[in-house]
Amino acid sequence: MKYRKRPVVIEAIQYNKNRSEIELFVGKELSQELESETAYVAGKGPPLFSLIIPTLEGDHKAMPGDWIIKGVEGEFYPCKPAIFEKTYDAI
Repeated sequence: MKYRKRPVVIEAIQYNKNRSEIELFVGKELSQELESETAYVAGKGPPLFSLIIPTLEGDHKAMPGDWIIKGVEGEFYPCKPAIFEKTYDAI
């Protein structure tokens, strides 16, 4: 069988080194994990941090560029930019 997703309106914010904005969005302090410091150590850029998003299925990592979505039940989860663009339209 095939199914179509029901149209729903969601709220979302993109993670672009804006940890404090995302913490306001989800309503709690979030932790980060160092993913790569290679560029930083080599003097070619800042270290890369993921943001830990508590979801209904446990903690998930959001990488810079990922979207943080507030679901229909008030839950939060990260979404990769390519999937977000294919799934959602701005209103």
